[in-house]
Order: sequence, then structure tokens, then C-alpha cells
Amino acid sequence: PLQDGDIVNIDITVFFKGMHGDLNETYCVGDNVDEDSKRLIKGAYECLMEAVKQCRPGMMYRDVGRIVSDVADKYNLSVVRSYCGHGIGELFHTTPNIPHYRRNKAIGVMKPGHVFTIEPMINAGKSGDLLWPDNWTACTIDGRRSAQFEHTLLVTETGVEILTKRLPCSPPLDFDASAYDNL
Repeated sequence: PLQDGDIVNIDITVFFKGMHGDLNETYCVGDNVDEDSKRLIKGAYECLMEAVKQCRPGMMYRDVGRIVSDVADKYNLSVVRSYCGHGIGELFHTTPNIPHYRRNKAIGVMKPGHVFTIEPMINAGKSGDLLWPDNWTACTIDGRRSAQFEHTLLVTETGVEILTKRLPCSPPLDFDASAYDNL
């Protein structure tokens, strides 16, 4: 069971009128979460939102990884390489695959009408991960904490629309995210 001081990621998928949506957020459990974990959560959020800020028609999908990695470096965090963002729509996982680490080989250019997710998994320690025998649960290779945030995005003529944008009634985040309110 969750305990005061833990962090937890909640990943939500929706299928509505024939289309999928996908988002996730990481939260503090209770009032006794250590400062390193709070920094990890804030850094993971910034990794996502700084990448979202740059999305626009003509941007290479591989550039998402450079942006995410640059922010992770600023926080002295690492980026998991095993999981990636993905196209989404009538199918839940489709092309393109969008790695979140720099110097990746992702192909494709953002064009108006493209719908995809960005969902970097950010670790406090090493970037490696392990999959449990249930073939679902992932954990860090060194036992350190990991945090993740995700949005589903639509490329528009002039930039990107966050289809899973937080609402005023959304649960509060555990840090000041107001710098990204106007995205």
C-alpha cells in the first residue's frame, strides 16, 4: 500500500467516440515526501512541458529527445530509453515512435493534424529499467525513484494544442506549474 512519503504515477487512457487519449501525472503521497523526490517530479514535468512548448509544424520528432534530455540534465536526472511517446488516435499505439533521449533515430516531421503523446520517464538515478515478471510493472535498475508526465497533443497550423490539458478542477500539482498555464 502507498505510504506517506511515497510518490505515485497515475496513467489514464480514454476511448471516446472512436478516439483514444492518454495522459499521466506523478503526485506526492502525504506531506513527508523528500526534497529529492519533489525535485524529480518537478523536473519530469518540465521535461514534458519544455518539449511541448517547442512542438510545431516542421519540427523533427527526434528533436523531442534533445529537449527532454537537456532539461533532465539541468536537474541532474536521467531519461529512460525503453519507453517512448507514440502516435495515437483510432489506434492506441501507432506511428510515430517518439524517443525522449537525445541522438535518437526517430523519423518523421510534425505536420498539422498529427496526434501523438510525449511521456518522458525520468529517473533520479541511472536511466536503466527492469520489467517485472508480470510483464507490465517497470522499475528502475538501481531502485531509485522515477517520475513521469504525459500529454496527448494535436499539431495545428501554428503550433500544438494540448488535448489533455489540465483544467481548473484538476488535482493540484505538488509544485508551481504556472509558467506553462498558457500553452
